[in-house]
Amino acid sequence: MCRPVLRNLFLASSLLALAQLGTPTEAAAEARLALVIGQSAYRTVPELPNAANDAKGMTELLGNAGFTVTTAANLAQGEMRQAISDFAGKVGASGADTVALVFYAGHGLQIDGENYLVPVDLDPKREADIPLQGVRLNDLLNTLGAVPTRARIFMLDACRNNPFPALSGAGHGLAIVDTKAGAPGSFISYSTSPGAEAEDGSGIDSPYTTAALTVAKQPNLPIEEVFKRIRVAVAQSTDGRQIPWESSSLTTDFKFFGESSSPQPPVPGASSMALASGTRSVEDWRKDLQGKPAKVAYELVISDDTVPAYQAYVELYTQDTHTPRLRTIMERRRQMLAWERATAINTRASFEAYLANWDNSDLAATARRLLLRVQNRNYALPVAAAAIPAPVAVAMAPTCPCSTPSTPATPVNPAIAPVIKKRVDDTPPPKRKLVETPPKPRRPPPAEVVYERAPPPDRGPPPGAVMQGIGIGIGLGMGMGGGRGGDYHNDRGRY
Repeated sequence: MCRPVLRNLFLASSLLALAQLGTPTEAAAEARLALVIGQSAYRTVPELPNAANDAKGMTELLGNAGFTVTTAANLAQGEMRQAISDFAGKVGASGADTVALVFYAGHGLQIDGENYLVPVDLDPKREADIPLQGVRLNDLLNTLGAVPTRARIFMLDACRNNPFPALSGAGHGLAIVDTKAGAPGSFISYSTSPGAEAEDGSGIDSPYTTAALTVAKQPNLPIEEVFKRIRVAVAQSTDGRQIPWESSSLTTDFKFFGESSSPQPPVPGASSMALASGTRSVEDWRKDLQGKPAKVAYELVISDDTVPAYQAYVELYTQDTHTPRLRTIMERRRQMLAWERATAINTRASFEAYLANWDNSDLAATARRLLLRVQNRNYALPVAAAAIPAPVAVAMAPTCPCSTPSTPATPVNPAIAPVIKKRVDDTPPPKRKLVETPPKPRRPPPAEVVYERAPPPDRGPPPGAVMQGIGIGIGLGMGMGGGRGGDYHNDRGRY
C-alpha cells in the first residue's frame, strides 16, 4: 500500500517540477528584439574605442535578458539607414507584442534643434552638411513608432563632445526629445542631461554603459527604477559631472530580468516619492527634503532629475559641496526646456523670447539664424498673411502654442537680429465702398425707313445732245462770219 502512494507522490512532485520549469517568465512571454550599434572607427576624427566595448557589453547583456540581438559596427550613412530599416522590418514581422530596443554608442550632434546620429563617414564642411550626411534621431524614432509594438526602448550613449572643427556653432550635447509628443509606448534614455556632454570614462566602457551593465542585471526591477539607479550611479562615478536623463511614454510594464524571490532594496527614501514627479512643486520637495542628510537628499533629487527638485535642494543645502554643480545643472535644464519650446513653436516671437533670456548661451548663434530664417519666411508671405499675429513670448513654464493670445507681433529687436525692411506699406489701403450702378437702358434700334425715289420729270433731250447742238451751231456761225469781225468793231450798231 505504501509503494503506490510513494510512487504517486513522486510522480506528482515530478510533474510539479516540470510545470515550474515550463512556466514562461515575463521575458519569454513576449518577443524581444534589439539593435546594437557601436561607432568607433570614425574616418575624419579620432576613434572612440569605448564605443565598440559598450556595444559588445550591451549585446551580451541583452542576449541574456531574452533579446534576439542584431549588432552592427562602424556604419556609414547608407548602412546605418539600411540597418534601421531592416530592424523595423523584423519588429513588424514579430507582431504587436514585441519589445524593440535600440542601443547606440558613438557621436551625436545637435544642429538647429535637431539631434543626429553620426555615421563613420561623416565629413562636414559646415553645419548645413549635417542634415545631408547624418541620420536624424527623429527618423529612427518615427520609423519604429510606425510599427505596432508593445514597447520601444532607446538607449543613447551619444552625447560625447563635438569633434568636428567645422561645427563650432553647434550646441553642446543633444536637445530634449519628449517621447510624450510622439507615439505612446516609448522610452528614451540619454547618457547625460540635455545640452551636456558625456565622458568616455577611464575604463573599457563609458560611465553610462558601465552603470547599465551592472544595474540592469538586477532582477525584478521596473525599467523606470533601473534608469533611476543608473542615473545615481553615473552621478556618483563622475562626481556629479554627468547625470543621465530619460523621457517615457510607456503604457506597459517592462523588466530586463523576470521575477526574483529576493528583490533588490529600493533607493533610500524612494518610498516617500510615490507621487509622480511631474506633479511635485518646489514646496512639495522642500517638505520632503527637510531634515534629511545632504547625501540622502542629493540621491533623491538626482533620482528624480527635475527642476523643482534641484531648486528645493539648492535652497535648503546652500553650504553642501554638491550645491554649485546642481545649480549649474538646474540652470542648464531650464535653458534646454526653453530651447525645446522655442524650436517646437518655431516663430519669431519664440526665438526672441529665448534670446531675451539666453543671449550668451552656446545656442544663441543658432537662435539668431533660425530667427532670421523665420523672419524671411514671414516677409515672403502676402501682406494679408503677414498681418496674422505671432505667438507671444515663450515663458519659462511649459507653453502650449495652441492657446496663444491673439496679440500683434512685436517688432524685431535690432540688438538680437538684423531688421529687414519691407518693400510694401504695412498700412492696408482703405476699403472702397462699392455701389452697384444700374445699367443704362438701351435704346431700341430705329425702325427701317424705305425711301421711294420718284421718276424724274421730262426735261427734253439729254444735256449731251443739247450741248452737241450748241456746239455745231456756234461752230457754223463762227466759221461763216469770221471775216466780219472788223465790221462788229467799227460798225457796232450795224451788228
